[in-house]
Amino acid sequence: MKKVLAFLLAAVMVFALCACGGSTGGTTAAPKEYSFTTGGDQGTYYGFGGVLAQKITEKTGTKVTAITSGGSKANIENLQAGDAQFGFVQSDVMAYGYQGSRLFEETGAVSNFSTVAALYMEQVQIVTLNPDIKTVADLKGKTVSIGAAGSGVYFNAIDVLGVYGLTEADINPTYQSFGDSTEALQDGQIDAAFVVAGAPTTAVTSLAATQKVYLVSLDDEHIDALIASSPYYSKYVVPAATYNMPEDASTVAVGAVVIARDDVPEQDVYNFVSGIFDNIDELKKAHDKANELSLDFAASVTSVPYHAGAAKYFSEKGFSVATK
Repeated sequence: MKKVLAFLLAAVMVFALCACGGSTGGTTAAPKEYSFTTGGDQGTYYGFGGVLAQKITEKTGTKVTAITSGGSKANIENLQAGDAQFGFVQSDVMAYGYQGSRLFEETGAVSNFSTVAALYMEQVQIVTLNPDIKTVADLKGKTVSIGAAGSGVYFNAIDVLGVYGLTEADINPTYQSFGDSTEALQDGQIDAAFVVAGAPTTAVTSLAATQKVYLVSLDDEHIDALIASSPYYSKYVVPAATYNMPEDASTVAVGAVVIARDDVPEQDVYNFVSGIFDNIDELKKAHDKANELSLDFAASVTSVPYHAGAAKYFSEKGFSVATK
């Protein structure tokens, strides 16, 4: 009987040790792993997204891996399909997806995602090496890259051209990524390219290292008209020093927003947000875009409700956001 009792007691002790992680006092559960789709490897989404994912993984119990992607529309589709759990999106494309308009008119609305946080502004940059292209009107008859067909960049380009009375038929359009666009500019294959990303953008910075780069400015009258018709735009000035340009460039910008699938656990979305906003000073040392992070802007999205995990974090910081 004593042997039986001893055996049972030993078995109970082994079970208890296993349950608590061993005799060293226990270990925390392995962090959950999530995919964070960003954009092309020459864009700000991927560069900054990688920095964010690393910091979230380092500081919280949630492991996030940033991966390249086709950009905003593809990221919404990836979340819809369950191929990713977090994604970067332009604020306008996010609204299109949630409403089922423009890029999503044929496929229909996507409703299984929520806002996590708005992080920074992405500027509509019309890049050229030709100093004689001074206004959007000068693009008429020129070869211009306007982003991949059906992309967020494409619709930004159509919006900007439209407010100046131009259509896709008034230019010779090409449909290229940021990296391909800047290579085409370098090789003289195109006259200008629309790049919608946080400035400085890696692809444009690389081009500016060997060429004199210019950004085509929008005048106040046309900016005001564009904002009146499409209120998700806001005015933005890109400083001359961004690409060593001769002068500042006036343009419009949309927000860069992180979204998440609705079925991502509340704690993990909370960790995603806290991993960013509790570590801004450290992030500033790793990427310039961290200088634009603010809780006020992060909690400013109104077109798509916030995930409960994000809402919990913002509530703790004194910000109220709408949830589903």
